[in-house]
Amino acid sequence: MKGKANKLPGDDLLREYDFDYSKAVRGKYCRRLLEEGSNVIVLDPEIAKAFRDSASVNEALRSLLDLTQSTKRLTSRSTGSPKMRASR
Repeated sequence: MKGKANKLPGDDLLREYDFDYSKAVRGKYCRRLLEEGSNVIVLDPEIAKAFRDSASVNEALRSLLDLTQSTKRLTSRSTGSPKMRASR
């Protein structure tokens, strides 16, 4: 019953936690972050205003990727350089 006296009804947090800082490890996940990379991207404010949420940013980037793939296919089909076509 002692533990319940420190809690408020419906509250999962204790009023005070006893944390042993001598067992803490500095930079515990730093190496993993460097190896795996971060998934946080910071947009400039004027760019962030143009998008409602992350789904709209992803949609715009996917359409840009599709566009670059289609134009890449178009340019890879062309034969010769412009100089060679002009000299024919």
